[in-house]
Amino acid sequence: MTIDYDVVIIGGSLTGYHAALAASQLRATVALVQPEVDFGFIHHHALSEIAKLAQKLGNAAGFGIHATHTDTSEKCHISLAWQEAMLYAQAVASNLEEQHSPATLAAQGVDVIVGTGQFQSSSQLAFVVNNRLLRARTYLLASGSRPEIPEIEGLEATGYLTLANIWQYLNKVTLPKNWVIIGGIPQSIEIAQTLARFGCNVTLVVKHPYVLPHIDPDIAIVLQAQLEVEGVRVLTAKAVTQVRRIDDKKWLQAGDKAIETDEILVATGQQPNLESLNLATVGVKWHGRRLVVNDKLQTTNHRIYACGDVIGGYDFANIANYEAKIALKNALFFPRLRVNYRCIPWGIFSVPVMVQVGLTEAQAKGQFRRDEFLVLRQYFKTVAAAQLRDETTGICKLIVLRNGEILGASILGSEAGELINLIALAMSEKIKIKDLANFSPIYPSFSEILEQTVREWNKQKLNSNIALQDLLEGFFHFRRNWNL
Repeated sequence: MTIDYDVVIIGGSLTGYHAALAASQLRATVALVQPEVDFGFIHHHALSEIAKLAQKLGNAAGFGIHATHTDTSEKCHISLAWQEAMLYAQAVASNLEEQHSPATLAAQGVDVIVGTGQFQSSSQLAFVVNNRLLRARTYLLASGSRPEIPEIEGLEATGYLTLANIWQYLNKVTLPKNWVIIGGIPQSIEIAQTLARFGCNVTLVVKHPYVLPHIDPDIAIVLQAQLEVEGVRVLTAKAVTQVRRIDDKKWLQAGDKAIETDEILVATGQQPNLESLNLATVGVKWHGRRLVVNDKLQTTNHRIYACGDVIGGYDFANIANYEAKIALKNALFFPRLRVNYRCIPWGIFSVPVMVQVGLTEAQAKGQFRRDEFLVLRQYFKTVAAAQLRDETTGICKLIVLRNGEILGASILGSEAGELINLIALAMSEKIKIKDLANFSPIYPSFSEILEQTVREWNKQKLNSNIALQDLLEGFFHFRRNWNL
């Protein structure tokens, strides 16, 4: 059989783009089969930054900054113009689309094929797209996902938006005033907060006890409180059972509450784009909402690999790109690399940012005895940089073994994304918390909270070691009475 490519990447996500670029840089022959990529998530991040800036300007008086007006009765007021903000977001998305265009990839030696296709059912493994047969030694599935719609009575008839079409919809209409967002996933929290900052009335309905099911409860409580302070009404442990349209208004039944709204956003989860690929014919199995893969990211057909949304989990670009690196190297060379998510951080672009890496306290309790690890907590209100910027809401929580090995961290606060990267690097390099004792960050900076956490670890270690306390007290007593 003639092999046309070293790897054919079935894309539909930015992960597929990055994998194709990485393969070409390794001098492999690579084809990327890709429908149009949606850059809607960029709109959200751009609008979130605008809303964040507007909030800071609105709080300027607290820093002693006042606008001067000829009319002394006029007050300084910060307003957000939705259409102008959308134009800015579109410009950012357009720039990124240009950077990730087929022409850019083609210039790097990637054979870009725009369209959709499927694996053929003959004895020789191949992928067919646009009546063209693509034969490769290996294949990488990076086809992304689409919104999963829950079965709720009346939802289809009433109408709703999803993460896939919300930004296209909002680009054409006046921003609706009242929103209900169904679902507890990172994107639902991010969008709820952004819409609230643009002056919308937002209700977030979550079926779990906390706003997100997989984060530390201490962090979840602070995050929910921050959402509520900003005007987001949060209903936890509530399932939406029915939706109706009454007199041009949409109504939802969430638990024992009836809610009237202008628009509904469904953001309960994602499901992989698999149906059209003819995977069953080539021996690729899936279970529920995810492909079955081993720790080398091989599917049940050892020549077909997968990464990103198609293998389940939250939709995080950094995790998908990590998986793509592992899968691509295994596909191009020898399948020896294994995924290990222990040191891979993830985050929610809320304000303040919420991030996590490794184990939470609950997960540590499931793997270790309670006396085998320590829980270290520090609060952003004690950090000088946070006080200077009036961004004191936040908590840093580290889980460490008694020997100093860092098991995990959860942080909610300003610059949390940069802080978690430092902790993830320390974990991946097996740097123990005691080795961070000489860490002297620039002052003032948010990294000070890590220095405080090291001091907390030393304090807890000393408090639990009575013999060492007695030894130190005896030593200093001896020194004080030494005849100089």
